[in-house]
Amino acid sequence: MPTDAVSSPPESLVSGGLTLRASHSLLSSSTFSGNCFCEDADIARQHNLSRSTLRHIKTLLSGIFKQAKRLGVLNGVNPMQDVSVPMSKASSETYAYSLEEVQQMIGALPEPAATIVATAAFTGLRRGELRGLLWENYNGAQIRVTQSVWESHITEPKNKQSKAPVPLVPLLTGMLDGYRLARNNPKSGLMFASRKSTPLNLNNLLNRVIKPTFAKSGLQWHGWHAFRRGLATNLYRLGVSDKTIQAILRHGNISTTMNIYVKSVPADAVAAMRSLGEVCTSMHQPAGKFGERVV
Repeated sequence: MPTDAVSSPPESLVSGGLTLRASHSLLSSSTFSGNCFCEDADIARQHNLSRSTLRHIKTLLSGIFKQAKRLGVLNGVNPMQDVSVPMSKASSETYAYSLEEVQQMIGALPEPAATIVATAAFTGLRRGELRGLLWENYNGAQIRVTQSVWESHITEPKNKQSKAPVPLVPLLTGMLDGYRLARNNPKSGLMFASRKSTPLNLNNLLNRVIKPTFAKSGLQWHGWHAFRRGLATNLYRLGVSDKTIQAILRHGNISTTMNIYVKSVPADAVAAMRSLGEVCTSMHQPAGKFGERVV
């Protein structure tokens, strides 16, 4: 399963597999059973899905049937209520970018990729939140998330905590200010926009710019969400409290922050990285980058 997949199952699988099977059963029978999911272990084998991904799919289907009950389309109990998840492979270990890797990425990438990667790495924003950032919500010290963009759809942030302002490190502020100035100093509108003034397609940026650059530089790509995990892990390495990390990532539950996002690191790594700010100030933006327009 791709590293970028975090909380929702692959769209092709849902639209082409499970949802169609569930929908067909629902429409053709008033006694639909969730067994079409729990007994169909070949789904996991065919698509090489982990048990965690199957749980996400079960949650999605449960939500669909819950809405169907509200609309009066489905009578009785939610068919997914007593469904068990079929046995499948264990979830693979997720990745968190180190601060050293982020430094190498920023140094190798052209604009706007360098600033976008720096924003992802030093704010921990989700991919949809990055695409929805607005200049009017940036004041040089922090940035507020007021919308999220998935494909071409603009939605509300994930939850109430996601709307909290995100503090910015000086390095990122400097990069954003330079990037803004190179684009005629806009006061409002999308921070990362395409030539058509639509939210920048990060998949295009990844395939056309980031991956080719990484291949030449010997860097590895582990997905956008690895920046979010990386921020949590790097802050933990610096001795930042669990509660503060939770606030920066804007999680509603501290156990999510510590159990999923923070990756264990050797004790000597903590001593080697006393402060995120010290390392950030040692990083510099190569001259001439802000004059380039790539995507």
